[in-house]
Amino acid sequence: MAAEAEAEAGAEARIGAAASPAQQAAVDALAPDGALAQGLPHFHYRPQQQAMAARIAAALESGATLICEAGTGTGKTFAYLVPALLSRRKVVISTGTRNLQDQLFQRDIPLIREAMGAPIQIALLKGRANYLCRYRLDLALAEPDRQRPEARRHLQTVRDWGHSTRLGDIAELAIPEQDPVWPVVTSTADNCLGQNCPDFSGCHLLEARRRAQAAEVVVVNHHLLCADLALRDEGFGEVLPGADAFIVDEAHQLPEIAASFFGSSISARQLVEIARDIEVQYRRDADDLPALPHACDAVRLAVAELRLRLRESLGSDDRRGAWQEIEQATAVQAAIVDVSEALAGLERALEPIAERSRGLEQGVARVKSIQARLDSLIATAPDAETESVRWFDLQGRGFRFHQTPLEVSEVFCTRREQHQAAWVFTSATLAVGDSFDHFALRIGCEGVATAHWNSPFDYQRQALLYCPTPMPEPSQPGYTRRVAEVALAALEISRGRAFLLFTSHRALRAVAAWLEPRIGYPLLVQGSAPRAELIARFRALGNAVLLGTASFWEGVDVRGEALSCVIIDKLPFSSPADPVLQARVEALRRQGGNPFRDLQLPQAVIALKQGAGRLIRDPDDRGVLVVCDPRLTRRGYGRVFLDSLPPMARTDTLDDLRAFFAAQPAGDACTNASISS
Repeated sequence: MAAEAEAEAGAEARIGAAASPAQQAAVDALAPDGALAQGLPHFHYRPQQQAMAARIAAALESGATLICEAGTGTGKTFAYLVPALLSRRKVVISTGTRNLQDQLFQRDIPLIREAMGAPIQIALLKGRANYLCRYRLDLALAEPDRQRPEARRHLQTVRDWGHSTRLGDIAELAIPEQDPVWPVVTSTADNCLGQNCPDFSGCHLLEARRRAQAAEVVVVNHHLLCADLALRDEGFGEVLPGADAFIVDEAHQLPEIAASFFGSSISARQLVEIARDIEVQYRRDADDLPALPHACDAVRLAVAELRLRLRESLGSDDRRGAWQEIEQATAVQAAIVDVSEALAGLERALEPIAERSRGLEQGVARVKSIQARLDSLIATAPDAETESVRWFDLQGRGFRFHQTPLEVSEVFCTRREQHQAAWVFTSATLAVGDSFDHFALRIGCEGVATAHWNSPFDYQRQALLYCPTPMPEPSQPGYTRRVAEVALAALEISRGRAFLLFTSHRALRAVAAWLEPRIGYPLLVQGSAPRAELIARFRALGNAVLLGTASFWEGVDVRGEALSCVIIDKLPFSSPADPVLQARVEALRRQGGNPFRDLQLPQAVIALKQGAGRLIRDPDDRGVLVVCDPRLTRRGYGRVFLDSLPPMARTDTLDDLRAFFAAQPAGDACTNASISS
């Protein structure tokens, strides 16, 4: 590890000798005696961070595109923020989640700006669903009884906050972002009245966009970035300000988010909300046409009937499925036609009075828009010809119909080239082995410059990979029970302090039920409380065991002894029943590709890297990674996974786990003969 650091430091010295002023400024700021070391008490010098900052500074200066991976602990956030703030260019920084947005804007950027004495104007810009809409709040307050009981619960709290808030950012209130009140008091692209809104001059979203236009560095998230690209394609103008450079962090999430925005969808909630909004608007502006409320009721009844037919024909479980299942369900098809006819009836009832107000006029446009999307979904054109896949998603009492493009590389490449800006894509998990080909292909960036910096952590000393034996194949009936037994044995040695990460909710529930009466540590199970609350309780307890699925595989940072063991039940291959994956697999086969090698394996490798990355988050962390899936060592492709993980020692015996946890943190626990590199 020391040799690697020396080599990277030497490489950075060579970069410095021929560096441009922008590169040198970034290198100097991150030096052992640089501005950040002097201004931030907890700053640690890392040569990898310096090298990354120099490379990004060069890309920003030349307007180039760069794909780069930085291992955990590199300090990639500072590595891209420093050159961004020094670049004297308009830079848009896009992150994976709104939580990361807030962290960058409220903590990281102000720290760097103050340490470097850089008077940079920054702005935070979120999607419109994150800002209070005064007009929609007034509509809801005018007839609160017409809102769902769950939405009414917090309506008065939002009203009181609405009188005092300056920014209108819903994150200011301690109400979960999934709460039913938010769709009622925020706007969408469909229901926003724009310049015709009576509250246009006090619009919080408009003010946020104005601040973004004036700022030098703007922090957004991937959803807003992709929404902007999709809207621009439809001729609605750009949401984001024009920029000289885009830095995309957590870039591994971008292809799937882009696919959702370049596709289309219709949900039960959207349909019901259109009927409700139109009825509220009607009572406000034209309460003299009895046929209109009846038309709104017809839409709601048709949606309720469609919900019922979907559950009767396709099953009561929450799941995703291919559109062919709907095409084969006569009752569902008939119910969809009834929804379409109810929408047409609502449009006919609305058109005679639409001119009475901008809200009613827009209601006509909304009905036409959603009916056009519904007609597109139920069209009989084969998905292969449209290069998209149609599928459904059933969750709780709701449903959502989707049309998703199979690939976004070409469309994303076109949008990126339209910006004539520098683009930097970075994450801790972009490469498969040493190759960035999979990610580059998915976003249309083949042939661009790439770079990789390994983690500065000493994984050989700090971590141990345990592959238990014997293990049945994951397809065998007793596999989940065996995972539970392995987990219990490991947890007894680690004294709790563990994440159990699963590839399915079914396995999570089975293991949780088996462990609950047997484990002597607090058990926190996904779904029993909000995600943020579970993570906070995990940190506070210090010896808890948290069981989670997809959302816990990434974006969770628990440092110190509270998380000393990460147990993964299976290699995270996507479910073969997933309709989008099925369509992409078939498309690759038609093109003569190898779906497993070109799609399924790379995606699983990146997901495993994310899960494994939860373990070591700090130079003083120590822990054990348990991968129960025997395919990691029995199958030839297991080597691809192993080569993509940090270089930690490996064992298949519990004795080595005991020795590892018994060793002092500064010592070397990995001395047993059965451990291999």
